[in-house]
Order: sequence, then C-alpha cells, then structure tokens
Amino acid sequence: MQTFSALDGALLIDKPKGPTSHDVVDAVRRHFQIKKVGHCGTLDPAATGLLILVLGLATRLSERLMGDDKAYEGTLKLGETTDSFDAEGNLTGSSPVMPITLEDLNTEAGAFVGDLMQVPPMVSAIKKNGVPLYKLARKGVQVEREPRLVHIYQFRFMQYEEPFANFRVGCTKGTYIRSLAHDLGQKLGCGAHLTGLRRISSGKYDVADALPLENVLKLSPAELQRHVIPFLKLMAA
Repeated sequence: MQTFSALDGALLIDKPKGPTSHDVVDAVRRHFQIKKVGHCGTLDPAATGLLILVLGLATRLSERLMGDDKAYEGTLKLGETTDSFDAEGNLTGSSPVMPITLEDLNTEAGAFVGDLMQVPPMVSAIKKNGVPLYKLARKGVQVEREPRLVHIYQFRFMQYEEPFANFRVGCTKGTYIRSLAHDLGQKLGCGAHLTGLRRISSGKYDVADALPLENVLKLSPAELQRHVIPFLKLMAA
C-alpha cells in the first residue's frame, strides 16, 4: 500500500508579478529541498494570483488539476494593440476609441460566451516544429497558429473609464485571456490589449486561500506542512 508524507500534496501560491511559473516552482523546490515540484497551469510573468503547486507524489495529479476550469479578473486598454496582446509586448497599432458605455462592452463581450475557436498569441510557449512560438516571435517570425477550442462561461465588464476596462472571465483550461482581450478589441474596431491579469480560482481552489510566495519562503518545513493539501484529499476532491 502506498504511503504518503506530509509534503505529498498541493500548495496554493498567490504568485506575484515578475517571476515565471517555473521560477516559483524552482524557488519552492530549492528552499525546501523537495525533489519533485510542479505547477498546474502557467501564469505569464506579468500575471498574478492562484498558482497551484504539486509536491512529491502529488506531481502525478498535475494533469488532473490542470484540467479544471479557471476564473480571472483583469484590465484591458482600448485603442492600442501589441504583438504579445498584453502590455509586455511592442506596440503594433493605435486607434481612436469610439464612444462606448459599460453596457456596450458587455453586449460585445457576450458574443464570446460559449464554445470559441481561439487563435493563441504568437508570444506564447506553444511549440511549432519543437520551437516555442515566443522564440520565433523574438526573431520577427510569424507563423500560422491552429485555432483551439475553448469554452467561455462568463466574460463580463464591471468598470470602464476610457481607455481602461475591468472584467471577469470564467473559462476552460488553455484559454488565453490575452487573446480574448485582443479579439474583443478587433471586434470593437479600435484594438485592445491586456494590461493586468489575476487568476482568482482554479476548480474548487481559490486565491483567497493561497499564501503569497514571499510568505511561503519564510516558513519552516514544519510550518509548510500545515499549508499542504494532502494527496488523499486531492484525490477525493
């Protein structure tokens, strides 16, 4: 019968802006000297919020946890497009923003709710012939990307002060919120890009129950154990 240690489980991290998801994994692995650490769903370096880490034997469950639906809150800027579809990229165009209300934005956003064939951004980790697209993008190479089927449960704006609009999205795994912002901008005719993104939930797990990364790295191994969701509890979820 398989036995599990107190560190075989999941750890909910509130990722700060700046590090990659791999950086967070590496920091926890090195600090606590845990051989196996993985994460369940990449967040871009500029994004914050819930990042689920799996430790030890729980790395076996990464695909299962990664498949859960996600929820995000974010901000987009109308009137400007970038090559990465977010504020980290290079400006590729600008247009005047037409008079638009919060209600108008929600009407347009409603067209994206449901099944959606989404084209991933060129600046992404998706590989083409074994090469990540972002490496090709850095060389100025553009390649055709296959649309992917995703499902948008909710896409709703809560606040709009030109040119910035705050929104909430509920979606399936693999959805690029950057692409959603870009595509909405194209639909409006003025362009748009993502300026901020925060993952607030993944499946049954919420960022409100997560610890900031800097706090995690101040814990002792014994203290860390108290924050690990045990393997068997993950299996029963």
